[in-house]
Amino acid sequence: MTDPLADLSMLLAEPGQPERLYRALDQATAALVGHKLFTLLFVDGEEVARVYSNRPTEYPVSGRKRMGPTPWGDLVLKKRQPFLGRDREAIRWAFFDHALIESMGLGSAINIPVVYDGETIGTMNLLDAEHHYEDADVPPLQRLAPLLIPAFLQARAMARTAD
Repeated sequence: MTDPLADLSMLLAEPGQPERLYRALDQATAALVGHKLFTLLFVDGEEVARVYSNRPTEYPVSGRKRMGPTPWGDLVLKKRQPFLGRDREAIRWAFFDHALIESMGLGSAINIPVVYDGETIGTMNLLDAEHHYEDADVPPLQRLAPLLIPAFLQARAMARTAD
């Protein structure tokens, strides 16, 4: 069995970034813990932007939007802690768009903060059926999250120059 962290680390040197890394992380996380929805968001101050989605019809890659204060934001963005939501009740607590999430048959989530220099610069987000995720699913995903640092820094820099 290959080591996903080593394989993905080597992939960073290949051309076609960051899309190539995003697709590879989508596949690697599906193999590690499974997901039906996989998205990546970069964070810039009070704003977030989705830079990857495996289900672009429901969750398209989009421009930046302001993220108001939420308990989820306090946990993941400010405290830099992962969120593990095992059921629909947790999804309703965490996400304003819980109705869309539930309509897609999703009822559990893992959100992993991507942290650089003491700051959350993005999140890796996996969702699946209710009760799909367990505590043991979080650490392997946390090991993969730092691979997103260069891509998120680049996305943030490009967004700032576009303003």
